[in-house]
Amino acid sequence: MVRIILNRVYAVRDHWSLSASGTFHEGVHLVNGDVGSGKSTLALMMAGLLPLPGGSIEKEEITSSMLSLQFPELHVTGLSVAEECTSWGVTPDEILAAIGLSGKKDISPLSLSRGELKRLHLACVLAKDYDLLLLDEPFSSLDCEEKVKLCARIGQKSQGITIIFTHEQEILPRVTRIWEIVDNTLVDCGTPPDAFQHWRHVPPVIGKLTALGSRPDNISLDDLREASCRIQG
Repeated sequence: MVRIILNRVYAVRDHWSLSASGTFHEGVHLVNGDVGSGKSTLALMMAGLLPLPGGSIEKEEITSSMLSLQFPELHVTGLSVAEECTSWGVTPDEILAAIGLSGKKDISPLSLSRGELKRLHLACVLAKDYDLLLLDEPFSSLDCEEKVKLCARIGQKSQGITIIFTHEQEILPRVTRIWEIVDNTLVDCGTPPDAFQHWRHVPPVIGKLTALGSRPDNISLDDLREASCRIQG
């Protein structure tokens, strides 16, 4: 069974600190929190790219991992869009056709708009399976349509651990477990829908639906629509 265990992990910088404990099992996890709360720092530590000032991280049966950073240009290594796809070990024509960039395969990736580059990066990342996939603010630079498509792709993942670190509140995929960073501490809110009562940053629409007696089963748009239809019915 794949899992990653945070044992009293601690980070500190100037007047800021973060503490995190918990076990992430197979499935899709949401780590929510305000901007500057420490989501990216936690992602980097879980990826092994930042030293741990305190605590430890155990990885069980995790043989492959990937960290997707918020800013896609930090991942660029190819001189052309096609070369960038190849550098990820994926077929350019297939990837570019899927994201509507077939006509731009010969230009520099850095000539793409931020949204296009983000789509390219995420398509390459999600084309492969990893035991541990860490997505830091994957929804940034994407419009609503692309966010919905991303949620669908994440929802198709059937193995491994996927952890989404984001402050996004409106368009999200179905998740296995919800976590949030509150008062410099990682909090395990639990599994939906029971997690909603412990989630301090619960999206307003979920709060409104719950108040109307139609609590969604999960956090995806399909779950929200289904809860809304129950009210209308």
